[in-house]
Amino acid sequence: MTDRTPFLTLPPSVRAAGAVALPGSKSISNRALLLAALAEGETTLTGLLDSDDTRVMVAALQALGVDVQLDGKGGARVVGASVWPQRQADLFMGNAGTAIRPLTAALAVMGGDYRLSGVPRMHERPIGDLVDALRALGCDLRYEAQDGYPPLKISQGSLRADQPIRVRGSVSSQFLTALLMAAPIAAGRAGQPIVIELDGPLISKPYILITLNLMARFGVTVQRDGWERFTIPAHARYRSPGRYAIEGDASSASYFLGLGAIAGGPIRLQGVGADSIQGDLAFADVVQDMGAQVRSEADALVVQGPVVAQGERLRAFDRDFNLIPDAAMTAAVLALYADGPCRLRNIASWRVKETDRIDAMHAELARLGARVESDADSLTVYPLAAGQWRSARINTYDDHRMAMCFSLAVFGPVPVTILDPDCVAKTYPAYFQDFQSLLQA
Repeated sequence: MTDRTPFLTLPPSVRAAGAVALPGSKSISNRALLLAALAEGETTLTGLLDSDDTRVMVAALQALGVDVQLDGKGGARVVGASVWPQRQADLFMGNAGTAIRPLTAALAVMGGDYRLSGVPRMHERPIGDLVDALRALGCDLRYEAQDGYPPLKISQGSLRADQPIRVRGSVSSQFLTALLMAAPIAAGRAGQPIVIELDGPLISKPYILITLNLMARFGVTVQRDGWERFTIPAHARYRSPGRYAIEGDASSASYFLGLGAIAGGPIRLQGVGADSIQGDLAFADVVQDMGAQVRSEADALVVQGPVVAQGERLRAFDRDFNLIPDAAMTAAVLALYADGPCRLRNIASWRVKETDRIDAMHAELARLGARVESDADSLTVYPLAAGQWRSARINTYDDHRMAMCFSLAVFGPVPVTILDPDCVAKTYPAYFQDFQSLLQA
């Protein structure tokens, strides 16, 4: 493992302009890899994200005997099968929620002898709702340490689909995504339809739409009755689409949308646009409501906004961010440049991410000099006047999004130091190179 850069100091900037090509979507990349591994036939993926999280997924699939070959240029060839060759494996999943949760479901319905573990923080991220739902389906899963959390052991179960499988969606939409993606395999083994019902509210609904869209591209159409009931037919089978092009990452787009909103622009984001299937592009509406202008093309966005370093201000907001919790972190930093206090509501899911993001954002925004208030599911940030900014060393908590969103603090009048900037390798290894290439002193 190479040494990580201990810190990166960013001097104050005034403007930013230029173009950036976004890396492939993490959410789509890991879903596409898994679906290609489960589909009959050979799939060629293009635009695949090269990051820590996707490497975890690729390594796990290869350890399970799936033929996955990377070309080093964002391309992958995957030869799929509904049952994978290796029936025993000990898989290390790092801190990749988009890998461990759907793989847990897929392996549980296939049956075998598996162990899934991760970094210490992964062992603090809940998975109990998914395990409970899989057990109701007849799968055999056991906790190795604390109930409700990884590490997990999976053994051969006896599938039954005689009643709907219920799962809670209030902690993470990834539990429902995992069940949906594994359901065609379960339906084939059980010989009858799989019905999944939501127990209570569902957060991050746009991510479920990504899952359903991709499943359809791989030959499985899910019948959806509102957001309460999903039916996967007994005859459902994944089939390769031949080729699938992965679009740019909309969550990563939020940082550049935010950059254009506070640094003049124009900034052109290549890889996502009007044809995107990702809900996080709704962040464009957030920056527009704050005073920026965003033009949408088929696969690109162009953003222009005020120049906050010259005294201009964004409009304050009070907004529900339940649908776009990852992109919401960018809004919390933009609040420093607003014309009044900004409140982010319905963000309880932040507490079970790579770190407790409500506590982390509160602490690091305060380190810059801001007044911040937080509770179980909201954060309120008061803007900073020119004389209130403090030069700070921003802790990133091994959380890629902490590092990326706080890069936007460089438009205050003082330097900002990002600790452990290499944590961005989880989803966007080249982020700081791309970000700095757009800055103008």
